[in-house]
Amino acid sequence: MFTQAWKHKTLIWQLLRRDIQSRYRGSVLGLLWSLGTPMIMLAIYTFVFQYIFKSRWNDSAGDTTLSFAIVLFLGLSIHGLLAEILTKSPVLITGNPNFVKKIVFPLELLSWITLFGAIFTFLISFGLLLLFILIELRSIPLTALLLPIILLPYLLLLLGLSWILAALGVYLRDIQQITGTLATLMLFLSPIFYSVNILPENMQMLIFINPLSFVVESARAVLIYGKLPDFVGLAIYSFVSMGVAALGYVFFRKVRPGFADVL
Repeated sequence: MFTQAWKHKTLIWQLLRRDIQSRYRGSVLGLLWSLGTPMIMLAIYTFVFQYIFKSRWNDSAGDTTLSFAIVLFLGLSIHGLLAEILTKSPVLITGNPNFVKKIVFPLELLSWITLFGAIFTFLISFGLLLLFILIELRSIPLTALLLPIILLPYLLLLLGLSWILAALGVYLRDIQQITGTLATLMLFLSPIFYSVNILPENMQMLIFINPLSFVVESARAVLIYGKLPDFVGLAIYSFVSMGVAALGYVFFRKVRPGFADVL
């Protein structure tokens, strides 16, 4: 699955660029929407959860609004990757019937393009996040260099999910409705708006069944708190992610011959 993507890297780049351009074609603000939308949502979430629900990330009442926003924004940005994969993948094949009719076109690349598009949006938000961290902490912890090894397994997991959902979306059109709800459920069933420490001990283990939870907590540890991640947990997460990616790729290729007949 990696060699095929590398072999067609030029095609992936061309389709990715076309996809990004099509998002903002005819828009007055263009790429600024990639910053404006999350900023508006961040302001709303910060107001609701910090000032109305009095949410705190620790027992201290001295958390500033900016520090609360940083912790929240990082979690929302990581969830944004998952949300984009869950909402777009089920219609990857049904939304591109012309590619299905072209036998020589490698349909597996569509999931790569969707993933890279989600990463592009994430990087825009991440640049803004780094600015916030510099304002609040005056420096970025050295442990932030470990962030790529935390996000890489997560991206592999999303890639595998994209292949599975893209294939299922051809045969089960209800998948698109389910994934939209699932994205919202996974947002609130992960420690994005609240700290894991406020949960009962038995619930703390259950919350980590959500694949978002480990990534969000590990990313906050290295990028904001300057702590090392749980390397044992990271190794297990990486192993599972590789398994999901491989399973998704095999499943997609197995059911691909029936796409043309269904469409």
